Amino acid sequence: MKLVFQAFIGSIAIHIFYLVGMMLVGYIKTRNYKPDIASAWDKVETLQNEVVFGKANSPFLYLFTFVGVTVICGIIIFSYKKLFNLRFLS
Repeated sequence: MKLVFQAFIGSIAIHIFYLVGMMLVGYIKTRNYKPDIASAWDKVETLQNEVVFGKANSPFLYLFTFVGVTVICGIIIFSYKKLFNLRFLS
């Protein structure tokens, strides 16, 4: 049960690190964005005709990644403990 809890905590830490990193990258890009207003006036017609299509992921994707990362963390912790114990028993 301790292994499952450690894998759970590891998965939470990895997901928090990922989300904070993505927000930090977005903040830095937003902060450093400098629009070129002078050249935008030259392309008024093309700008009005452009449409951007996006895709939103389901929130269940994070549930699947959370479970997957928990399993991977559990395997890594289990393997590390086995290798660490075998090294000192020999």
